[in-house]
Amino acid sequence: MPTLYLVRHGRAAAGWDADTDPGLDATGHAQAQTLAESLAPSGPLDLIASPMARTRQTAAPLARTWGLEPRIEPRVSEIQAPMADLTARGRWLRELGARAWPELDEPLRRWRADVLAALLETQRDTVVVTHFIAINVAMGAAIGDERVVGFSPDYCSVTILRRVGDRLTLVQAGAQGATRVL
Repeated sequence: MPTLYLVRHGRAAAGWDADTDPGLDATGHAQAQTLAESLAPSGPLDLIASPMARTRQTAAPLARTWGLEPRIEPRVSEIQAPMADLTARGRWLRELGARAWPELDEPLRRWRADVLAALLETQRDTVVVTHFIAINVAMGAAIGDERVVGFSPDYCSVTILRRVGDRLTLVQAGAQGATRVL
């Protein structure tokens, strides 16, 4: 029964509706360092990060502490908006957050299934540095909540799940906080 530590990335230098792949701002880098200090005694554990700059930068202090390289896993990356216009992306995400997975189109449901598949493939205790909606996917699956957003994980919060066979179960919800887009 592997334990998954789902970490939301640190605070980004720009919002979802302002930049497609921002890195961390100064606060986000400090949050990542604090996260590494708090998780250091638990490891080294397997470490996975989405390919986005903010998740890789969040994982970096922990990777240095444990002397390993995170495995980059595209399936735990940010949800993909169907448009490039940044203002429209922000509006789309806000509207998406008020919906439930069964009402969404096939590409979005497939993205959700891919996130869950990546998490359910873990064989060992693993830290996964990922994103707001991806954490909601995992939390929703663990507690049977079909809403796209039912939980607001704060920056660098740690939500702990356990993989039991082909299911995720909730051990502990991470700290909640405000987000700039939702």
